[in-house]
Parts: sequence; C-alpha cells; structure tokens
Amino acid sequence: MTKSVVLADPRGFCAGVDRAILTVQTILKAAEASGKRTREDGLPPVYVRRQIVHNKHVVEDLAGQGAVFVQELAEIPDAAAQAGIPVVFSAHGVSPVVKAEAERRGMHVVDATCPLVGKVHREVLRFVREGYEIVYIGHKGHDEAVGVVGESPEHVHLIEHESDVDSLEFSSDAKLVLLSQTTLSVDETAGTIAALKERFPWLEMPPKAKFPWIQEPPSSDICYATSNRQAAVKLVAQQSDCVVIVGSANSSNSVRLMEVAQEGLGERGKAYRVDDASELDPAWFEGLESVGISSGASVPDELVSGVIDALQNLGFTGMKSVETIKENMHFVLPAELRRKK
Repeated sequence: MTKSVVLADPRGFCAGVDRAILTVQTILKAAEASGKRTREDGLPPVYVRRQIVHNKHVVEDLAGQGAVFVQELAEIPDAAAQAGIPVVFSAHGVSPVVKAEAERRGMHVVDATCPLVGKVHREVLRFVREGYEIVYIGHKGHDEAVGVVGESPEHVHLIEHESDVDSLEFSSDAKLVLLSQTTLSVDETAGTIAALKERFPWLEMPPKAKFPWIQEPPSSDICYATSNRQAAVKLVAQQSDCVVIVGSANSSNSVRLMEVAQEGLGERGKAYRVDDASELDPAWFEGLESVGISSGASVPDELVSGVIDALQNLGFTGMKSVETIKENMHFVLPAELRRKK
C-alpha cells in the first residue's frame, strides 16, 4: 500500500496576511526604485512595529530585504520621522496609545491591520458608546488582544478560558456583548460561550449582519480564514494517522490548528507543529500510512512544499488533497499606499 500525504485546502496565507506582507514589500520596492534602498543617513527604507505576521521566515525574509523590525516605537529614532520613513503597524492591530505616540512623534504610519481585526476595534468603540460592557475571549499578551482591549480597557473584559467566567462580575442591569479574537478555534470558544450564557443569560452576540464573515454562532467574530482552515484540518485528521501543522509557535491560528487536528485524531495519532521541514523527526512517521498537512494563515506555501518533499523522501509518495471551500477574499492595500499611486 502506498504511503500518502493528505493535504488540507484551504491552508496558508489568508487575505489579511497577504495584504500585510504586500504592504511592506510595496514600500521596499518603492524605496529601491527611488534609490533609497541604502540611504546615506543610515536609516532603513521602512520600520515595522512587531512581527508583520506571526511567522519567523516571513519576518527574516523582509528583514533581509531591508525592513527593520522593532518591538516598540521608542526604538525608532526621531530622525526617521523627520525623514518621512514609513512605520508599518502589523496585521494584528495596535491600541490607541500606540497610534497616539506615533502621531505625537510625527511618524509616517502605514496601518496594515487586517480589516477583520479593524472591524472588531470599531465594534468595541460602537458598543462602548452604546453603554455596553464587552466580554472579549482572547489570549492575554497576544498582539491582537492587546490592541483590541486597548481601545477601552475599562470596558473590555478579557478572558481566556471557561474557568475565567467565574471571575467576571456584572449587575443584572448591565448591557453585555461578546467579542473574540479572530484566530481562536470555534470549538475552543464554544464551552466558554456556553458558560457565559449560563451565568449571564442576557449576554448579546453581535448581529450576523455586522459580521458577514461569520458562518454561524457561536463563532462570534472568528474570521473566515480561521474557520475554513479548521474545518479542512478536521477532515484531514479523519483520513490521516498523524497531522503536521506548519507554523510558528507564536502564531495563534497555527497553534489552534494543531489542537483541532489533535482533537480530530483522538488517540489514533499525534499532531505536530513545525516552523519548517528542518524540525521534522523521522521517528514521528514510523509505521504510518498517511500524514496530514496544513499550515497557519501566515505561512508561505514554499514551507509546506519543503515538508512535503521531506515526507516524500521518507516514502510518503502518494498525494491526496482535501478541499472544503474555495477562498476568494481579497483586501486592497492600506489607504496610505493607495494615495501615493
């Protein structure tokens, strides 16, 4: 019997990630075309606050092309603002505090926040204006969650797990609404949402008309790409002896994919997460007939190809694709770049 690879489709880049990476690439190309690829003043062609997307290979590639990544705006010299060097905000979004600092320092900001994440930011502000307290399911410290909570820290109450529900205290006349980080697992949030509704039965879900990418409750504002990749990897897990997810450890959606794959495998097999083929251990695949593969939304397909090549060298020469849906979502570049055209 031929040993096979079972490939999930869709996988890899989503529209928001593609837009963010293209944003930095566009600035780099414009700088190179204008002769500013290497500036006399020693400044780079572009600064990027935090990782543009959570994938170390993408970041290293852009850094190799001249982009300089910083953790905080304080690392960027004032001379950069005076010279008009663009500062890109990552796909995960930022808080108003960060935006205010950039404005105060006169920085030329190009905001590459994923439009779906930006939608959640705007919903926070709208609900706060309408007098709501917002329960936000997300991961503490994740860039996306930090940015969303930062819109109104006194009214956005972040919880991570079902067990955190007991820590919330609201009066019976409080207006409550639920939002969540876009990269969470639908299954992961289901138990938390059920616990919230049991304790606060008047808790509201945002109307579907306001979140057109939502498939159905209780997915809240989990984005289309996250839901699609999780649905595909569930089917792949059913047809595989183990599953390999390509993605970085700090990529929330990649980690969630690994967890979804493990749930689908149950006790039949194990799910692994690797940054690239170099992290594969041949011992994982001894005695197996089929290996499922998917990748997070910030992973270039060439990294998946490298994993496939490595598995083929281990004898997994068959190939099967499991397709759940065709994605055609596309986001235009940030307004700051479109205005220059």
